[in-house]
Amino acid sequence: MSAVVLPSRLTALNRLRCAIFQTSYNPTGIRTGAKYLRKRLRGPSMVRYYPQEINLSQIARQYPELELVNEIEEQRLQDVEDRKKRGKGAPKKAKTKDESRRTSKRR
Repeated sequence: MSAVVLPSRLTALNRLRCAIFQTSYNPTGIRTGAKYLRKRLRGPSMVRYYPQEINLSQIARQYPELELVNEIEEQRLQDVEDRKKRGKGAPKKAKTKDESRRTSKRR
């Protein structure tokens, strides 16, 4: 004797099973992104992996008695000053919008 199970009963059983085991009921099989939402987040692991950057300028401001010198920043400032002496520095900022428009039209 073969027992025939109706498709509607199987659908109801599947829906009940999803409710009991707290899974999503998706009879059509459309893509939901649930796989990616269940995945563990990467952010906290990446934050733990990379060491915290040390900001020398902040430490120097916090503890002025140490008289720390940021050599990279000093070199950058020296390079900017040298460029200005050779006429290669950044142009001066316009004081107003009207003045900047007038200067751009003259060129």
